[in-house]
Amino acid sequence: MAQNYHRPTLVYFFSIFFLILLFLTACASGPLLSGVSVNPQTISPNADGLTDVTRISYRLNRSADLSIYLLDETGQRHYFREGRRRSAGEYQVDFGGVVNGVMLPDGSYTWVVEATDDAGQTANQQGQLLIENADTVKPELQGFSVYPQVFTPNQDGIDDRVTINYSLTKEAEVSVYLIAPDGETRYPIAEKEREVKPGQPGFHTYDYEGGVDQGADPPPDGLYIVQAEAVDRVGNRTLVTSTLTIKEGGVPRADIVASDVDYYNPATGDQIVPLGATLAFTLTVENFGSVPIRTHGPSSGEPYRSDENFNTKDFFESSGAWRVGIDYEGNPSYAYPYRWAVGNLDELEQRVINGNTEYYLLPGQRALVVGSIQIVDVPAEKDTVNFWAGLIHEQVRIDTFNDHVDPQPIRIGF
Repeated sequence: MAQNYHRPTLVYFFSIFFLILLFLTACASGPLLSGVSVNPQTISPNADGLTDVTRISYRLNRSADLSIYLLDETGQRHYFREGRRRSAGEYQVDFGGVVNGVMLPDGSYTWVVEATDDAGQTANQQGQLLIENADTVKPELQGFSVYPQVFTPNQDGIDDRVTINYSLTKEAEVSVYLIAPDGETRYPIAEKEREVKPGQPGFHTYDYEGGVDQGADPPPDGLYIVQAEAVDRVGNRTLVTSTLTIKEGGVPRADIVASDVDYYNPATGDQIVPLGATLAFTLTVENFGSVPIRTHGPSSGEPYRSDENFNTKDFFESSGAWRVGIDYEGNPSYAYPYRWAVGNLDELEQRVINGNTEYYLLPGQRALVVGSIQIVDVPAEKDTVNFWAGLIHEQVRIDTFNDHVDPQPIRIGF
């Protein structure tokens, strides 16, 4: 009885299986390419919103490599799609007259939709397409320039920023980015805000610092391609490139070791300084980052009078340079009027850049900084005054841990 019970089920199963095989066989033996249409047959691709594109529809009855191209009046092929792998199914794609970033000129074209299956069988269908009033004017990026072409994004004030300029000839969407040495990784670059808005005709400029100003690490050192691409409303595309070398890139990091400053009267060794006597200090600076930090004078050991400052000594601020500073309670002027290099200049690495000698404390290095201030007037008109140190990254920032370091009361005798 059990065998008789299962026999109708088996018959039903094999019937369904046979029908599926018949269906698949019919599909495989049917036309490879069918249902091809291009509508409308006349387009005017000029971004006026009227017949700017035509829709190409087709059906594949089995997997195939598909190509769509147009033949001009000379017989030249203009490929819109070439050898694209497609599975069986229905497809639609819009065509606006642009092939490889260039608008085809006005004229009569023969469109061809062609498919080749895995057995090598090829099928195609064709028809006519008229293009008229096409916008064939490409956007141009005139005067495209990248300066400097060797870029050291480390906030030392020298070649820290890259300026990219061009003049756009017509309204277009423009993208500018770095292409990494691997040829794949891209870093977008934002346009600098100006009166001429992004995408409008006119002069455009980009100010690129590698992200260091936001505390991010820049792209790794290496040779990069700077690429700018402009695409107008109908799809005309222009591409321009230049090169950019990145080296010694990174966020600079340094501190006063252990936040420790030793103040003393050189004559007595204590922290009592009679009026007219000298207050000296000693501290250590460490570069704990991955890039060199630039500094400038006066060198460690330079003496000051309390009525002097770094400007009166002609050691003005230098954007991107690091210096040790001493400040005090009641200072009526700008912060840290007494400043020194982050070490003895003769012991730091020297580099000649743009004709100038620059001084650097290298990653992992420490440097001893000493200095002195002759007290010729009474600070804040008090007999006890707090003094403290700082590590200043000039015209960039003073990190919280490098500001107001180790304040100590100094007794002023008078």
